[in-house]
Amino acid sequence: MSQAAYFLEPLDVLVLRGNKLFGDAGSVGESLVPPWPSVAAGALRSHLLACDRVDLQRYARGDQPHPALGTPAQPGPFTLTAFHLARRMANGRVEPLFAPPADLVLSPGEESLGEARNDGDRRCPPKASRMLPQALGHGIAVSCPLPKAPVLAQAQRIKPEGGWWLSASGWRAYLAGSPIPESAWVEQARLWKTELRVGVGLDASRGAAEDHRLFSSQAVAMTPGVGFLAAVTGATLPAPAVVRFGGDGHPATLTAADAEWPIPDYDHIARAGRCRMVLTTPGLFPQGWLPTGSGTPDATRGAAFELHGIRGRIVCSAVPRSEVVSGWNLATQQPRPAQRVAPAGSVYWLELEPGTTAEALAKLADQGLWSSPCEDDERRVQGFNRFCFAVY
Repeated sequence: MSQAAYFLEPLDVLVLRGNKLFGDAGSVGESLVPPWPSVAAGALRSHLLACDRVDLQRYARGDQPHPALGTPAQPGPFTLTAFHLARRMANGRVEPLFAPPADLVLSPGEESLGEARNDGDRRCPPKASRMLPQALGHGIAVSCPLPKAPVLAQAQRIKPEGGWWLSASGWRAYLAGSPIPESAWVEQARLWKTELRVGVGLDASRGAAEDHRLFSSQAVAMTPGVGFLAAVTGATLPAPAVVRFGGDGHPATLTAADAEWPIPDYDHIARAGRCRMVLTTPGLFPQGWLPTGSGTPDATRGAAFELHGIRGRIVCSAVPRSEVVSGWNLATQQPRPAQRVAPAGSVYWLELEPGTTAEALAKLADQGLWSSPCEDDERRVQGFNRFCFAVY
């Protein structure tokens, strides 16, 4: 699938609101980094409509379809196929960054000398340990209805580390099932910082500030050169340009990006007959935590999986606590329904049926975890349910 990559670099702080209500006196609105992929899809679609001078009211009613975007009710070929935190390198290339998947457990690294940063000593890169599927012993009862559970073998229990991101080289090693080198870790503190901004509640009927309605919202200040990388199919975006991004319409530059995407070894996975599916964006699935195409889970055989020619059984999963996505529908001027999602980074261990080909695996990865016909075209083109295959 041919896709074009674009780099969104903030020109100001960003307000990347999550799903928690705020605005009441004394409340705090937290930001979500990276935001939902629908935030990027909305910014890019709005930019395309503005550049093509589309009448927004007629488009919202469905009276003026756009060649790439279709209508709000029937989306066109435009699809967001990837959305990641990213940074521009010294050679001009844009490198995607990845949060550690749920099957990685980070422990503190050994102390190193001679390293420093502006706000104190640099933290040592962590050591990454991988959880592996294990059949539980007789008499051990768990709530997960799958035959295996992700287990981490440790001689001594250690509190996991946080605040680290994987570079493209680290993600490539992760997909291959190889050890992740220390140089592949990027400290979160070097990517962005947050600060609180005070807001004032407004009375819409008077267009004036209300008394006793001060609240705070969390603003995200990205390090220069750090932004977001989006991949799009079905449309060519006018770039370079400046777009509105996130809450309150803060500006970000949009430029075509020269990006290198780590690609799984589909041939190796097909020969091995098993793999991991790793969500790279939140998953909206009919069964909640199990991906689209899954059957009813069974504690003996696992959950049957069949989607776009790939058949197998999910035998184990590592899925963090569910999140909730919603948003605001500009076309209808109404809030979107709140929906539970499996978080990005969720991992599913899949045993494939014999005869699975590398071409079929690549095709499923291109299409995402959506059935055909799609159950939610609007969320599909917004970039939800995207994933990568990894060696198991």
